[in-house]
Amino acid sequence: MTGGFQSDSFYPMKTLTHSYAVRQEQGFEVYVLNTEEVELAVVPELGAKIISLKDLQTGREWMWQPPGGLKLFRNRPGDAFSQSPLAGADECVPTIAPCSWQGCDLPDHGEVWNVPWKVDSEALEYGILKTSVRLKISPFDFERTIDLRGNEIQISYKLNNYSTAERQFLWAIHPLLRLQADDQLELPASTRALLNGAAWVEAVASAIPEKNFTKIFAMPVSEGWAAIGNQVTGDRLEFEWNPAENNTLGLWLTRGGWHGHHHFALEPTNADSDALNLAAGQNRCGVVAASGFVTWQIRLRVGSG
Repeated sequence: MTGGFQSDSFYPMKTLTHSYAVRQEQGFEVYVLNTEEVELAVVPELGAKIISLKDLQTGREWMWQPPGGLKLFRNRPGDAFSQSPLAGADECVPTIAPCSWQGCDLPDHGEVWNVPWKVDSEALEYGILKTSVRLKISPFDFERTIDLRGNEIQISYKLNNYSTAERQFLWAIHPLLRLQADDQLELPASTRALLNGAAWVEAVASAIPEKNFTKIFAMPVSEGWAAIGNQVTGDRLEFEWNPAENNTLGLWLTRGGWHGHHHFALEPTNADSDALNLAAGQNRCGVVAASGFVTWQIRLRVGSG
């Protein structure tokens, strides 16, 4: 752990320490941000999906892809998430599991992973990727801003409720990560104590959970960080967040049990349930005031610096 979470402005002076480019891949625009240490690739047309996160010092690609390589394609609203490209990191809001809440039928993994997001061209002039989307079912506008600084990816979020009633929401970043031999899950002792002794956590790179897949939650966390580290290769990917904004960590592992896939996800979130109706029914989720908004941030750090 490299220190406590601190909030930063996402509009620095116009002096770029990183660069960006837009390329075409399989018929889609891919926005690529990079510094000397890290490279990040995002497809705004596909839910602003992060399809690649590379450590340029070690060459490691952290984002998982299905066997056979990256295949990009559009999904329709209502499609199961298992029918998506299943590559990299998606945003899940206002639910992960499909459910009904406040008269709305909410789809699998939420409303934003399979729709186009708008790109803010002014922010892009500063090398900052700011994307936004209006949800079709829930009365929300959702905005995400990504800024690279050295070996860090700083991500800020804003969820605006344009209705005249208070609204509940569930959010999680959903990064499908590649695991390699000798990878270890690093957690604060206080977080590990909340996992009820789950044995697979101690050997995440090789463990086979019951039913070959599992998801568990640590809640409420008092320290907002978790990482995958490898003492053999020197690779490390750390997630850092403010536990006052998101007090839960979700951990997902599949060893062939979920549609035959093998990947891991480390998910800062605001609820210890994947279904908004369950989380909201227990008052264990996010809340946005009528005609109000909420903001939060996370930081990803690649390497040990």
